[in-house]
Amino acid sequence: MKKSIFTLALATFVIGSSITSCKPNTEKVQDAQENVDSAKVAVTVAENDLDQAKRVATAEEWQAFKDETNAKINENNAKIDELKLKLNKTGKNIDKTYQVSIDAMEQKNRDLKIKMDSYKNDVNSDWKSFKREFNHDMDELGQSLKDFTVNNKN
Repeated sequence: MKKSIFTLALATFVIGSSITSCKPNTEKVQDAQENVDSAKVAVTVAENDLDQAKRVATAEEWQAFKDETNAKINENNAKIDELKLKLNKTGKNIDKTYQVSIDAMEQKNRDLKIKMDSYKNDVNSDWKSFKREFNHDMDELGQSLKDFTVNNKN
């Protein structure tokens, strides 16, 4: 008797849990729709983040950056001209090596000027990336000029 009651209870439990665990098709469709909606929201958020990362510099910000970098470029030109004058006065054999270095720095300065002039401040350009890269290149050139004058003081 105990065995038959236990078997009946077990069968009832198995049948009941299988019936309640199955979702109707409408619930499955509703869950799938919710997943699609949440994925759409995630895509929209990602697009907004990308747009914010690629934002265009304001006119004032762009002009200030351009003025600042043009001043640095002119300052670098003055330092390069000063190095050329010093180089012409020394008359040593090592001058050819220094001349090559000075010419390379002068070309790098010209390239930075061209890069600044050719940058288009529009929606398709990445302002933050351009600014970071340009400042890095400008600082690198400034450090090269500084190191060159330190190493060549007689």
